[in-house]
Amino acid sequence: MRHRRRTGNEIKAALRDLRIQLALLNHQVGGKLALKDVDLDCLDVLARSGPLTPSALARQAGLHPATLTGILDRLEQAGWIVRDRARSDRRSVTIRVLPDRGMEVFRLYQPMMSAMDDVLADYTETELDLIATFLRRSAERAGALAQE
Repeated sequence: MRHRRRTGNEIKAALRDLRIQLALLNHQVGGKLALKDVDLDCLDVLARSGPLTPSALARQAGLHPATLTGILDRLEQAGWIVRDRARSDRRSVTIRVLPDRGMEVFRLYQPMMSAMDDVLADYTETELDLIATFLRRSAERAGALAQE
């Protein structure tokens, strides 16, 4: 029981360390692109989810819609995103990342992706499945707590 508690504490500490290191990396990437951390978060949600309405983006990024408006204005002015209006209802808007700009972000994160590939290469398929399940469940729990 003592070993389990100690190992659990080590995992929690490692997750905290990882969060800090990823925050530092995001801040460095944001600095190179003249983007705020929250701007990168919105671009990441759009890159992963594809085009979204502003309300869906706000929900997925955990932002208040009024806050998101300022972020979208900033991203649009800097040429990162476009707001596509529906032909049938001009009030309906979909936000999407411009492909060339998305590749610019991807290139800056590529060294981290390569480093992760190196780390993952040391694990078996079964271990990778376990790690993926742990991370997915942890993200789901964190998301549920954030919504409360």
